[in-house]
Amino acid sequence: MPYLWHNSRRKMDMTSVTAAPLQPASSTVQGGNAGVRMPAVAGRFYPANPAALAGEVQHLLSGNRPSRLGRVRALVAPHAGYACSGEVAGAAYRTLAGLPSAAQCTVYLMGPAHWKSVYGVGLTSATIFATPLGSVEVATDRLQQLARRNSQYHIDDAAHAPEHCIEVQLPFLQTVLAAPRIVPLLFDDAADPERVAGDLCSLLEDWPDDLIVVSTDLSHYHPYQEAIILDHGFLKALAMNDMPAANAGEACGLLPVLCLMHIAERLGWKPHLLAYANSGDTCGSHREVVGYGAAAYTE
Repeated sequence: MPYLWHNSRRKMDMTSVTAAPLQPASSTVQGGNAGVRMPAVAGRFYPANPAALAGEVQHLLSGNRPSRLGRVRALVAPHAGYACSGEVAGAAYRTLAGLPSAAQCTVYLMGPAHWKSVYGVGLTSATIFATPLGSVEVATDRLQQLARRNSQYHIDDAAHAPEHCIEVQLPFLQTVLAAPRIVPLLFDDAADPERVAGDLCSLLEDWPDDLIVVSTDLSHYHPYQEAIILDHGFLKALAMNDMPAANAGEACGLLPVLCLMHIAERLGWKPHLLAYANSGDTCGSHREVVGYGAAAYTE
């Protein structure tokens, strides 16, 4: 079972299911509504029924916010199906409860491009990302500012259409923030995380209420105990802001994580580990597992 990092003896119950192999799903920026990116994994990674999804997210968010946690500026959260990683994701998102800026804010939502190359950082032409809970506005003003900065940013709707790493974060954001806007950013191996960090720092200095969410899972397909060792080493590097050690670790969203670590170093944010589990704890066997971690960064 997943456990809270700050209290490793506290267990969290979770329904155990068998994880289905991940396959690309068809979606579109149009979908009959110009400028709307339609859900690609509703009904597979999370409930497609709005009432069921709202109830599931509320359940995953239940629990106490860590005490003496400062003002949260960034999160690291996993992106598997909710049955596998939802409890860990919930441990991250519940830290946003009570934010002074909870009424409105822009979230830079960074994750790995799983399905195609984006030749740096993939942006979207969509103005809305739809979920069963409603519409999430894309902060086109912030997105356009990034697109003008340098050549590593590209519009790539074909990469965003089937991508789950951004989509699964949205119901959490819709629940904990009253009116979130997002800047979806997909990284591939051509992205320069330090350069992106510099670009985002400039925007964060202009809009200090904006947030960052990094969507990443940890190690993939190692035996259970081996995965725990690898993942705890990676999370320790995260907690110590040790970029060389993190860079030697395993996470599908490694480059977005490194980008966040550069931002934290520049702006003086402090990391806090919140929760860890792997799929052997929640939804599958111990033979080959995927790791999930949650962290928050505070001022």
